[in-house]
Amino acid sequence: MIHERGTSVPGRFPAPFLAPGMSSFTEFLTGYAPHLMPGGHPLPGGILPEMPHATTIVALGYADGVVMAGDRRATMGNLIAHREMEKIFPADEYSAIGIAGSAGVAIELVRLFQVELEHYEKIEGALLSLDGKANRLSTMIRGNLGLAMQGLAVVPLFAGYDLARGAGRIFSYDVTGGRYEEKDYHSVGSGSLFARGSLKKRWRAGLDSAGAVAAAVEALYDAADEDSATGGPDTVRKIYPIVATVSAEGYRRVDDDDLSAVVATLDEEGGRR
Repeated sequence: MIHERGTSVPGRFPAPFLAPGMSSFTEFLTGYAPHLMPGGHPLPGGILPEMPHATTIVALGYADGVVMAGDRRATMGNLIAHREMEKIFPADEYSAIGIAGSAGVAIELVRLFQVELEHYEKIEGALLSLDGKANRLSTMIRGNLGLAMQGLAVVPLFAGYDLARGAGRIFSYDVTGGRYEEKDYHSVGSGSLFARGSLKKRWRAGLDSAGAVAAAVEALYDAADEDSATGGPDTVRKIYPIVATVSAEGYRRVDDDDLSAVVATLDEEGGRR
């Protein structure tokens, strides 16, 4: 029962939870508890301390979909904050998101984005289109602009399989939420310039899944050679990039055993041993 002023009876859900459902969870959260949004945290004045940053993410299309890969290193100034950070996540069954920038804020945004897509599917009874997912992520990034202006920027890379078109697509963003569809391949993060140069050399139309995975791993290898913030495959500690494919069969993470074989081949071909 709801009181005349819209407040809830003690022990029951608050009134906003009993209102007719909306398909956007972030819109609901912004109206009900805006302080829980990633951009809703006021920061103290002064100089912010060094915080962990995620680094290099790559994505490229192949014949059956898209591949996304990320290195495992997180940096904090000139220090390695973490050697095994995960930067690639399934957004839903047919899409993936990779993070670069302030690690804590980025992971919070990814979790909220995952809930946003799941909430839409439950309310509407259907998957949001790939364009719709890309637009929702754009809105969420724009909501983080206040934190970005204070040095806590998040610049994700989003890719997925478009069920309507029957093809993989890649989207990049800027800190204001600007959305850009990329053709063939793209990279973000501190080592993106070097990774993109590597992808330009290796990418070609009609790549199969194995060829695309190898190209993605080599791009991260090349970025790590030139960028100290990017961590290459570490065969001693058995730390390999996170690599995922997204196709008509859905999101699939590539096993470390498969990546180990890819790295061994690249080591021999490139004379890295």
